[in-house]
Amino acid sequence: MAGESFFTHDPNEETGGARAQDDPQLHGTIPADLIPYLEEADRADEEDLVSDDEQEEVSERDLALEALALNSMLLGPDPSIVAELEGDYSQWGEDWEEELAERRAEDAHREALDDAAHTAAVLERVEEIYQKIIARVPEHQVQPTLDRVSETLDILGDPQNSYPSVHITGTNGKTSTTRMIDALLGAFGVRTGRFTSPHLVDVRERITIEGDSISPDEFVRTWEDIAPYIEMVDRAHGETDGTKLSFFEVFTVMAFAAFADHPVDAAVVEVGMGGRWDATNVIDAGVGVIMPIAIDHEKWLGSTIREIAEEKAGIIKPGQIVIVAQQQKEALRVIEERAAQVDAIVRLEGRDYEVLDRQLGVGGQMITVRTPAAVYEDVFVPLFGDYQASNAAAAIAAVEAFMGGRALDAKVVEAGMLSATSPGRLQVVRHSPTIIVDAAHNPAGAHTLGESISEAFDFERVVGVYSAMGDKDIEGVLGEVEPYLDSIVITQMPGTRAKPAEEIAQIAREVFGSDRVDVQEDILEAIATAVNLGESGDESAPATGVVVFGSVLLAGEVLRLMDIRP
Repeated sequence: MAGESFFTHDPNEETGGARAQDDPQLHGTIPADLIPYLEEADRADEEDLVSDDEQEEVSERDLALEALALNSMLLGPDPSIVAELEGDYSQWGEDWEEELAERRAEDAHREALDDAAHTAAVLERVEEIYQKIIARVPEHQVQPTLDRVSETLDILGDPQNSYPSVHITGTNGKTSTTRMIDALLGAFGVRTGRFTSPHLVDVRERITIEGDSISPDEFVRTWEDIAPYIEMVDRAHGETDGTKLSFFEVFTVMAFAAFADHPVDAAVVEVGMGGRWDATNVIDAGVGVIMPIAIDHEKWLGSTIREIAEEKAGIIKPGQIVIVAQQQKEALRVIEERAAQVDAIVRLEGRDYEVLDRQLGVGGQMITVRTPAAVYEDVFVPLFGDYQASNAAAAIAAVEAFMGGRALDAKVVEAGMLSATSPGRLQVVRHSPTIIVDAAHNPAGAHTLGESISEAFDFERVVGVYSAMGDKDIEGVLGEVEPYLDSIVITQMPGTRAKPAEEIAQIAREVFGSDRVDVQEDILEAIATAVNLGESGDESAPATGVVVFGSVLLAGEVLRLMDIRP
């Protein structure tokens, strides 16, 4: 029985008192004179015992208060602390509840101020680091070597080899596709690291962990971890060839190091420019993705489709599965030649995967996609444009290949695609009138932009706001969008690479005619002018759309000015 000692059992009850008298210490029994002592030792002191459950009920706050009470100054424990520890606030008077609330509010306010001060300090440090990195060779100046990145990563223990990866290149659509692949993998429970470029508003957008920009603290910590090794490689190359790691090379190293430190299950990596000599090409990705190739960055990649395709096909690795979007014949020939050389497997849009059906809907489109393993019906893509449907199909095919080639859970695919975003790509940033921001910066992208606006929006009047970098095919871009725009406002982007607004306007007048071209160097003034031109001062004006396009930098600046986070 509970609470009853084993030792209270009387052996005489079974053996008889006479026998006990004859032999008071039978074999296997306890001497009678020891029983009281053993009973006392066996008895649990319930007052001194506390159950595990009761101990777990002690809160962190109570422990902290206890520590304060026990470690007060020589005058002894603070009575108010002891009272709070014991849950007794009566000594504060009749208004103790109000005072308690005030004290806790003060504590919360103090904590908020401390957090704000810490955040401000860390963000200032992030900006300092960014300025140090941006002072290096610009990211658009591709240097034909992977040595500096490879050497730095080697010193760090090759973090890029600690997780599998998907590698994406192409001229148009690669950022959107990268983000879709990231969203799909995340929906399947894969911890992802994503590396994209350029950024729109905040440099931390380039490196994401599980879909979110790397935190300011993690950004600083990663930089401080790799900085000594960056300096080491810079010093070595400074003595041999007079070079140091470029802006983009440093960020590539940071991304791969951050992914390994998290750690991630997979990395989704967008090429910065080209492919073969891009800093990201140090990874040995099991799945590659090549989006449509067009003329762009001629100064560094070449002036023909074949030359550019040769650079981008440089990401194809031995044994890799390569998802290839629709290409011009010359580009496709180059890709297939490279794949054959290294025994890579090509899965081509229109042959191995495709969009079977596409229906416009509110806020996006519904698509049906066929892949080598399955048909995914009625997948909602919250993005506009036929090209985004193709991007989504490529993303699904890439994830299917990454997951072993088997059919994917259709419900998870739907959930992943529903969460996909593509800031700065046909992004609606305001209604009444509708203002759209798009990063289209080459003729192919501009053509797609024009078609997408015409298809997805029921505008009766469309006004463009445009600016461009000095090295872009401005006449080609404007020629592609001219049929879709009623008029255009030329503005000025920040940065030394931006082409002066008046020089762009001269080209625009040749394409549109002088009466359809306006110039406002201030970006917000340019947008306001475009709105006025669209509405023509008439309250009964038809539905008007304003489209801001021409550069990722311009798209990012508009988002910043309108206080919109990507």
